[in-house]
Amino acid sequence: MAITRTVVVAGAGIGGLTASLALAAKGFRVVILEKAPRLEEVGAGLQLSPNASSILVGLGLEPRLAPRAVTPEAISIVSARAGGEIARLPLGEAASTRAGSPYWVIHRADLQGALQAEVEDHPDIELRLGWQFEDVADHARGLTVAARCGDARQHELAAALIGADGIWSSVRSRLFPELHPRFSGLIAWRATLDAKALPREYTSPRVQLWMGPNAHLVAYPIAAARRINVVAIVPGTWNRPGWSEAGNANEIKNAFSADWPATAQMLIGAVEEWRRWALFTMPDVSEWSAGAVALLGDAVHGMLPFAAQGAGMAIEDAAVLANCLSGCTGEDISGIPAALKRYTRLRRGRVDRVRRTAQRQGRIYHLTGPMALTRDLVIRAMGPQRMLARQDWIYDWRA
Repeated sequence: MAITRTVVVAGAGIGGLTASLALAAKGFRVVILEKAPRLEEVGAGLQLSPNASSILVGLGLEPRLAPRAVTPEAISIVSARAGGEIARLPLGEAASTRAGSPYWVIHRADLQGALQAEVEDHPDIELRLGWQFEDVADHARGLTVAARCGDARQHELAAALIGADGIWSSVRSRLFPELHPRFSGLIAWRATLDAKALPREYTSPRVQLWMGPNAHLVAYPIAAARRINVVAIVPGTWNRPGWSEAGNANEIKNAFSADWPATAQMLIGAVEEWRRWALFTMPDVSEWSAGAVALLGDAVHGMLPFAAQGAGMAIEDAAVLANCLSGCTGEDISGIPAALKRYTRLRRGRVDRVRRTAQRQGRIYHLTGPMALTRDLVIRAMGPQRMLARQDWIYDWRA
């Protein structure tokens, strides 16, 4: 197999798997290194707005995703201060027509499973589970990528290396050792519930967002509407790295006891088992690549979840990266560093805008006192159509 057609991707998360499929579609052979011995069902739900779903559909994933995804009819915005709904933004067919692709909510494991199945069916992609990226060095004809599995070692000759290995990226540590994730001071508490265990008002096909003092709560159906995904975000000092850890239910119940409507308290109280996840972000990074090595997704721009675009930005990165590298499959790979610099230029502005939007929306969600009253009045006055129009730029991934 020609070295010039091989790209190594470190990390088999959503960004890494999507990048592998996008690169293979452009004619590359792809080797994925994933340190986990198997891809387990970790995490909870996520939202795939049309900018992300359009890319996945374009890669042929709709038959695998549509049966497991839910298309919410609306986003219901509820104010803890007001005690009820202050706005309802139509989604469903309205969003699909407006943006040209579906707005889906889905369990992270279902999305990762669909991507993995597509990867395993592709003749030009090799998924190596249990293999940890260790190092990369320049080679006369490209790169030498070193990986480890237990006591075994291997070296892969490749044209490029893509670090899609998350917020605690080993590739980033090798490339830019001075860059480190920062704890945001916020903790996400996550859980899923059997939809049959809740009254219908909690299980209708919509995204429900409760905004309250120094915290907020999101719930929506996943797993073909059989489960309800619940995410509560509150301030805290616990900041252990990792995807999730068991949390004390009483701790999160206490955070939502006062000044919250009964509907939100009932939903919190219905959860028996919580997982918590300290939210880390990456500082602004001017360079996403060095030579023939580049970063993607959380490895370079981990952000707060208040725009529901973490997975979406990684999926967009994958599409733009593959487009930039599409002209580098010949014998001459000297153009790869320049192509990766172009990928950075095309992505930085949009990602920074989404990052700022997430930070701003997080502050808005958590307002207290008179500022919360002003927020509620502004949302009511804007109306759903104006609020939706303000999101159009997010849903166009080429913007």
